[in-house]
Amino acid sequence: MQAIHESGHILTAWVTGGKVERVVLHPLTISRTDLADNPHPLAVAWGGPLLGILAPLLAFGAAKTIGLKEAFILRFFAGFCLVANGVYLGIGSFSSVGDAGDILRHGSPIWTLWLFGGICVPVGLWLWNGLGPQFGLGPNTRAISRRVALEVAMVCLALLILGFSTQK
Repeated sequence: MQAIHESGHILTAWVTGGKVERVVLHPLTISRTDLADNPHPLAVAWGGPLLGILAPLLAFGAAKTIGLKEAFILRFFAGFCLVANGVYLGIGSFSSVGDAGDILRHGSPIWTLWLFGGICVPVGLWLWNGLGPQFGLGPNTRAISRRVALEVAMVCLALLILGFSTQK
């Protein structure tokens, strides 16, 4: 989730003529993207949360459209990204921390953060609704494919290794 979020900052910075100095994705710190030059700080600040929700939604939509049996994993991930980014901006607006603070300092009214959170969190929870049986929880559970479980575990492990290998 953090890598996709930070990718939004990076891509927006590049598109608007900014220069990325450093990206921090260490698992034991809060991720961030530092820019050496940022001619459009408001766009870059919004870029992280916006791509942070749109990319997972598009991935889930594509997987569902082609009929991928494991699309439920991307549905869960999209829901997680919506909830995480929505809470991050919505709650962050009250103490002006992180991206929420940057967005407010660069001119967005606070209600835009509340609107973002107010839309993202319920949509994320809606995406999660009914997924329990596909993860082996609740009534009418379905068997979890060992291949899928192994693939997800390998992706998580690879992301942890990558994260710990970056400087803190």
